[in-house]
Amino acid sequence: MQRFTGKTAVVTGASRGIGLAAARRIVEEGGRVVITARNPEPLEKAAAGLGGPEHAIAVPGKAHDPAHRDHAVARALEAFGSLDVLVNNTGINPVFDALVNVEPATMAKIFEVNVTAAASWTAAAHAAWMKEHGGAVVNVASLAGQHPSPGIAAYGASKAALINLTRQFAYELAPAVRVNAVAPAVVKTDFAQALFAGNEEEVTKGYPLGRLGVPADVGAAIAFLASEDASWVTGQTITLDGGRTLGAGVE
Repeated sequence: MQRFTGKTAVVTGASRGIGLAAARRIVEEGGRVVITARNPEPLEKAAAGLGGPEHAIAVPGKAHDPAHRDHAVARALEAFGSLDVLVNNTGINPVFDALVNVEPATMAKIFEVNVTAAASWTAAAHAAWMKEHGGAVVNVASLAGQHPSPGIAAYGASKAALINLTRQFAYELAPAVRVNAVAPAVVKTDFAQALFAGNEEEVTKGYPLGRLGVPADVGAAIAFLASEDASWVTGQTITLDGGRTLGAGVE
């Protein structure tokens, strides 16, 4: 399939894990990507692995920094001439604790990066290209945004807000722009290691499909939602959980 020939995507948080998997899938299907992340060295390495400047450009910076956001959007237009797809993947989870113990400043930071930044990137992409030319936005939420999740409650609350943000933008930006989300359960990434490291066999028992997710599972779903194969899909959140929620809930 070459669903992204002639199209450009901006993928935030794409030096590794889910973001890199999404960027790789888009490039494999003919697209060009601008990838972002905080740390320049791994980001440049990721861009090189995606084929270099003809296919992928690295723009390091913090997702919640407006100057970085504007620079990445401008680079997409300058280098590739369009901004057809935005993948809001950047997320943080700096605390593992019950919600009642989370400090207000920590909660504010989580929402700034996980929710406000996604809204800001969406608005910027819309103003720069998508309002006139159309496009697709995919937000990376979480199963923790749909079900109570011990230890990552603040993160889950932010992802619940991101799911609602997805629906609101889908309503407001139609018909030119489609906005959808994915909500993965535990995926084997560095970001999620605390949820399975040293205990993967036990954690996996709760998954009817017999394994945890891998980044490519989520990258494939993101590519579907960003492509014309999903041209009649907007405002939706696809749950990617290996059957985990067929049982009693999330642990």
